[in-house]
Amino acid sequence: MSGIVPKRWLPAIAIALFAAALAPWASAGDTAGRVAKPSISVDRSTQCVDTPEVMRRTHMEMLKHQRDRTVRAGVRGEKVHLNGCIDCHAGPGAGAAAGSAVGSPQAFCEGCHRYAAVKLDCFECHQSKPAGAKAGARAGEKAAASAHAFIAGAAGARAAGAGGAPQ
Repeated sequence: MSGIVPKRWLPAIAIALFAAALAPWASAGDTAGRVAKPSISVDRSTQCVDTPEVMRRTHMEMLKHQRDRTVRAGVRGEKVHLNGCIDCHAGPGAGAAAGSAVGSPQAFCEGCHRYAAVKLDCFECHQSKPAGAKAGARAGEKAAASAHAFIAGAAGARAAGAGGAPQ
């Protein structure tokens, strides 16, 4: 050995020192392009159907399950339903975007969906305002009702064609 560090390690040490010297600039530039986490306030005077951690991860599965039960079996008024979510998360105590679940980055649903880069298509048919809200809330309900009737009819037709009853 011709010294303290073998010559084969010198390139690796040089790269590590260079990377360490650039680390402060890399991390500062990295955060500038990130999307800020949504700051959403919620009226906590009522209890949600589950914890915030569970709702963040599984709300879409809960809503899909209830959608299927409503459309195919006509089951309504269960614990998890979109109108219940809208009543709390777009209602008067919902913070800066009170009155609608969509329409601005501060709105409850839109804020999180923008942050997660997930398409929010519930409100193409459903209302985004609580049931007592004005301005066209009923139009969304009518569109959703006809879409659900169409889907239920199609599901019934498929089941009848297969020799069974609708599920």
